[in-house]
Amino acid sequence: MAWLAIILMCVAASVTYGIIHDQITARICLEYFTIGHPPILGGTDDPTLLAFGWGVIATWWVGAILGILLAASARAGSRPPRSPRTLLRPLGILMTASACFAAVAGITGYIAASNGWVWLLPHMAERIPADRHVPFLTDLWIHNASYLAGFVGGIVLCVVVYRSRRTSE
Repeated sequence: MAWLAIILMCVAASVTYGIIHDQITARICLEYFTIGHPPILGGTDDPTLLAFGWGVIATWWVGAILGILLAASARAGSRPPRSPRTLLRPLGILMTASACFAAVAGITGYIAASNGWVWLLPHMAERIPADRHVPFLTDLWIHNASYLAGFVGGIVLCVVVYRSRRTSE
């Protein structure tokens, strides 16, 4: 039961992060969701609905993978197991660190796009209105940073949790 609790906790944390994250980025650049992604929810252009829909679609599976790996790191083997409750704070730190990394990346992406250091590839540049290129790239940097931070941070979290289970040998 503890394994399932850890997996569900990670899915819930990831989906919550994704929804909040997308509520912000949908307001930075709606075109990131309406042009840069396939249509969902009947092709709506409502930022709140898009952020909710993509917040779930894009993160539930990340949370499931993290949950399986974290549950194994916390429970598998002969070492003393970690309870789901003891993983709440480390998981919260991972989500907070991911958000901070995404914010810094968004600012960096905005500066880079505003100065012409990065740009949309032609196939996307043709589809996105010119005045929306900088916000689109800002969102792109934010989203990619969140995935990178979640991936690297998730691995670090699993290693830290596993190592914390050492027995006095």
